[in-house]
Amino acid sequence: MAFSIDGIASGLDTTNMINQLMQLEARPQTLLKAKATSTQGFITVLQQLNTRLSSLTELATKTAKPQALDLYKAASTSDTVTATATSSAGAGTLDFTVKQLASSQSSVTGVMTAFSPGPTTLTLRAADGTTTEVATTGTLDDVVAQVNKADVGITATKVSAGKDADGVAQYRLQFTAKESGTEHGFSVFRGTAADVTAGTATNLFTETGAATVRTARNAEVVLWGGTAAEQTVTSSSNTFADILPGVSVTVSKTTTEPVSVTVSRDAEATSAKAKELVEALRSVFSFVDTNTKVTPGATASAAPISGRFTGDSAVRGIAQSVLTAATAPINGRSTSELGITLTRSGTVEFDAEKFAKALAANPDQVKDALTQLSVRVADAGKAASDKYDGELTSRIKSQESTVRNLNDQVSGWDQRLEKRRATLERTYSALEVQLSQLQSQGDWLSSQLAGLPTTGS
Repeated sequence: MAFSIDGIASGLDTTNMINQLMQLEARPQTLLKAKATSTQGFITVLQQLNTRLSSLTELATKTAKPQALDLYKAASTSDTVTATATSSAGAGTLDFTVKQLASSQSSVTGVMTAFSPGPTTLTLRAADGTTTEVATTGTLDDVVAQVNKADVGITATKVSAGKDADGVAQYRLQFTAKESGTEHGFSVFRGTAADVTAGTATNLFTETGAATVRTARNAEVVLWGGTAAEQTVTSSSNTFADILPGVSVTVSKTTTEPVSVTVSRDAEATSAKAKELVEALRSVFSFVDTNTKVTPGATASAAPISGRFTGDSAVRGIAQSVLTAATAPINGRSTSELGITLTRSGTVEFDAEKFAKALAANPDQVKDALTQLSVRVADAGKAASDKYDGELTSRIKSQESTVRNLNDQVSGWDQRLEKRRATLERTYSALEVQLSQLQSQGDWLSSQLAGLPTTGS
């Protein structure tokens, strides 16, 4: 940067003059910056619209899937039985009594002060005959640690059992299955697997003082009790999966009186699906409308403010495409029969009561119509918001490229303006120096003229 001699000779505020000249020089860059900022704001609004359309498309795609609207609910006549239904369920009723609940095995050893005097091997045998050998140092703590480390579905715990006659602490080892059901029953032996096979190993739970506190047991329910068709259904847990197609029940108490489980179409859940879809549509239309409106200026003389989408035919076309997909007739019938109505403001409304009546009158027809509507909306939404070739996606990429180009131009102007300022500063500094020299010469000449002798008249 040139050295500034601000007005030393001329008395002018050269720095301020240069700044004002630079403001004029920078006007093209200022316009570029304003355009980049405006374009970036437009990109932001496009991205927000794209996000809403993507969410709508995802929701519509899920709703259009097979069985997505096959919604059923299951109810029980007893608070001790909980029933749940999936999309593969069908309407129906089943009566049963709960004979017994499932339980997991829990067994304890006899009282002992030590497990063994030295290293020993334990064998854990599952209900299916599978064996696992566990090597221990013979201490109670190591037996517990090694059994738990084996990770075979059995938890070992050391439990205090008082003191013996000599005041030495005594303990029992408690072994508990992690899961309920007879298939998770087990035995624990002193000895190797070969010893167990040979019959020479000792079962810990048959030693003196040992006991099985809780037996591994399956839950059981009885269907059609007291008839020739009586049948017992078992489960290793207290949940019976698919006791009816797509229906599971969980029991928490035995019963003597039959419990009824009834499965019926879940009209409320289906209505909620339709409402959710309409709300997603409204979100898109409302966003487009908000950003298309022209609002008055802050004062009477101020110019009106246009929305980002005002006059944008592409965005208007996308919104219209989605609106048509949501409200065009289905199989020759108006969507208003489903409670999905086109309003004067160019959006949609959902009439839950009307939808519920239509669903009750003809559930299959309503399900088919809602599925077709969802397919159309998903297709329209994907055409606009697909992350690879969606119309909005492509436009966003194009606008982002424009912003990058504008920013590159702004950077180029930074260099040009910097050079221009340096030139102006050098020019004005040189002028000040020349003026100073001229002033010095003028002062010298004046002093010389003053020293010349004068002649009398």
